[in-house]
Amino acid sequence: MRCTSLKHWALYSTPLLLILVALWLGFDSERDTALFFADFRAAHTGLTAFMKIVTDWCNPLFYLVYAVMLLTAWRSGNRERLRFVLVLLVVQGLVAGLAVHFTKYLIGRPRPGQGHWYEPLSGRAAHEALPSGHTAEYTGWTLPLVLRLSRTALTVLLGLSLGLVGFSRIYLGWHHPSDVFFGWLLCSVGGFAAVIIADSSLFRRS
Repeated sequence: MRCTSLKHWALYSTPLLLILVALWLGFDSERDTALFFADFRAAHTGLTAFMKIVTDWCNPLFYLVYAVMLLTAWRSGNRERLRFVLVLLVVQGLVAGLAVHFTKYLIGRPRPGQGHWYEPLSGRAAHEALPSGHTAEYTGWTLPLVLRLSRTALTVLLGLSLGLVGFSRIYLGWHHPSDVFFGWLLCSVGGFAAVIIADSSLFRRS
């Protein structure tokens, strides 16, 4: 693993981690965090509407980004880019799709305001908080671009947007800070895996 990749991962992750640390230090418990934002949402409807746009549209935006990348790589015959996108789609499906949803189902953590007791294997959406699927998916889309391109401006921009997406899940009362943390952590592994596999000799024609 290149040192440059680790530096960009750290820079990319810093905004989200700073937000989470501030919340953990600023409140006595994650329940207190949820109660604070429940009252804050009611008093700030404009900000709440903005956060809903962030949480609803940031991941679909990257569906378009990667669809364009896939189409242009196929039309231009850019096999390296085509390989990268296809590997990423497979890894994203396995990690941000199957692994995240299986973990949610297996753990059964209640979402903020939905009680205190875990209900493993219940299949109830109200008990599928851990990990945050939105945060995991967004990390899975953006981290591979950060690692592959290694451009500081892009790393900072995508890191700030990751922080915003993760915070929106907490602000809107869908997740606890620790849910967001583990969503980021899980798909950080997936992001590295996608880049490593795409750059390796696996599945290449000799």
